[in-house]
Amino acid sequence: MVKTILGQVKEFKKDSLVTPACMVLEVIMEMLIPLLMAAIIDNGVEKGDMAYIYKTGAVMMALALFGLLAGMLGAKYGASAATGLAKNLRAAMFNNIQSFSFANIDKFSTAGLVTRLTTDVTNIQNAYQMILRMCVRAPISMVTAMAMAFFINAKLASIYLIAVICLGFCLFLIMGKAMKYFKQIFPKYDDLNASVQENVSAIRVVKAYVREDYENDKFTKASGNIFQMFTKAENILTWNAPLMQVAVYGCILAISWLGAKMVVTDALTTGQLMSLMTYCMNILMSLMMLSMIFVMVTMSMASAERIAEVINETSSLSNPAQPVTEVADGSIVFEHVDFSYRAESEEPVLKDINLEIHAGETIGIIGGTGSAKSSLVNLISRLYDVTAGTVSVGGVDVRKYDMEALRNQVSVVLQKNVLFSGTILDNLRWGDKNATKEDCIRVCKMACAHEFIEQFPDQYETYIEQGGSNVSGGQKQRLCIARALLKKPKILILDDSTSAVDTATDSKIRQAFATEIPDTTKLIIAQRVSSVQNADKVVVMDNGRVVDFGTHEELLEKSEIYRDVYESQTGGGGDFDQQGGGR
Repeated sequence: MVKTILGQVKEFKKDSLVTPACMVLEVIMEMLIPLLMAAIIDNGVEKGDMAYIYKTGAVMMALALFGLLAGMLGAKYGASAATGLAKNLRAAMFNNIQSFSFANIDKFSTAGLVTRLTTDVTNIQNAYQMILRMCVRAPISMVTAMAMAFFINAKLASIYLIAVICLGFCLFLIMGKAMKYFKQIFPKYDDLNASVQENVSAIRVVKAYVREDYENDKFTKASGNIFQMFTKAENILTWNAPLMQVAVYGCILAISWLGAKMVVTDALTTGQLMSLMTYCMNILMSLMMLSMIFVMVTMSMASAERIAEVINETSSLSNPAQPVTEVADGSIVFEHVDFSYRAESEEPVLKDINLEIHAGETIGIIGGTGSAKSSLVNLISRLYDVTAGTVSVGGVDVRKYDMEALRNQVSVVLQKNVLFSGTILDNLRWGDKNATKEDCIRVCKMACAHEFIEQFPDQYETYIEQGGSNVSGGQKQRLCIARALLKKPKILILDDSTSAVDTATDSKIRQAFATEIPDTTKLIIAQRVSSVQNADKVVVMDNGRVVDFGTHEELLEKSEIYRDVYESQTGGGGDFDQQGGGR
């Protein structure tokens, strides 16, 4: 974990080394000043030597200024190193997330990843800056002050040593008890972020069902859990301050009482007593700094584990040693394919799938909810790997392809259509970043999107709000289809992506596909028989199996499930899930 975090320091190594060096210089300057102060009192004030006072005072002023400069440089470079580490940690996590397969993404919640990229990284940033500055400064200051105190008078200095040992033991116990609560806090942040994210993204549904009170209660509960955990942890940490105060004032009283006796008996000078009092404050303030560091490091350890978990996560999918980079055509073959989302699953999602699809064919896929239609097409672009059997595209096992080369030839319009903040042209160019406006207009005409775009005041420069909230479901679907077509793919997969458009528009889109992209293999997942009945062949799925495969006419004769669905829909009686899917 520590190696993973420190591995992201990278170009900020110099700043990370300069910062503690500056802290050491600052401590040295601070430790010399009490000795010179003692010399001024003993050799200047008591003897009335003003020249000595001015000379020594000037040296003290120079040391103070040099220490101030060192402290300022330490703060500057420490801030640069800490913020740089935070920047690299976010980049490392985000870049690794981009390489995740769907199986990896399923391990982490969206809210959890957001918390790790924000709250957890901020904790590491604060802790790293503390470690570079205070964690270097405090121990060196404490040890140096202790050594100087023993140099002046070992008997009185032993009071510091006893106080430090007792206080250090107490702080260790306090930190150990607080740590278990800090480890539980950050998963609670995930729950809080999930509540906020879900509420904001579905605010229209919340208001439509008048569920504001329910959502407020859910948020209050998630926020209250964090409050309770922090309260428990802070109640333990509150012992830090009183223990520190007892140690500080106890040492001051002990040194004042014993030191005064030693001054009277000439065993100690007044200047040395003043120096010992200064070193006493240095030692105990350093110990207080260390207690603050322990608190911050304790909190950041839980964050570091969560960040390292994301950075060290290895994608379950990887390119072969010598990947194939060219996809010959859009032919697809499934041979005895089984698939499970989890290795430990007892029942596979897909069972013994055997299909052969020729390049340029239009294939309809129909089945009830949960029949694994989407799981089937996800294997084509290798979003998941098969559990058993092989999936081939263009005559080559998909596991032998370079994944980027394969996915560039497979356009997928998913069930959940996503548009990003930006203009319509910006969203379309996700399919081809170099596409001209004419290219975008051409594919929009194929997807029946051009007509409604022309009605917007800004037409193709119309700004799309986050999530496409300012366009309808059918408009969003058509824009996503147009975006997929810009890739000029060899395989086009429409995963129930015309469900929000009317039947006439659906028909126009299918006709455009037939005439404009005849060489592209088209897979159309649909609930409506009318969307697939003109396909070259139709796959009927039920419970993770291909139960029938053939043309519309063939299926009407041989497939009872397909015939029931067709009759129920053409007769106005319902959909697949109501009549055919349960058989």
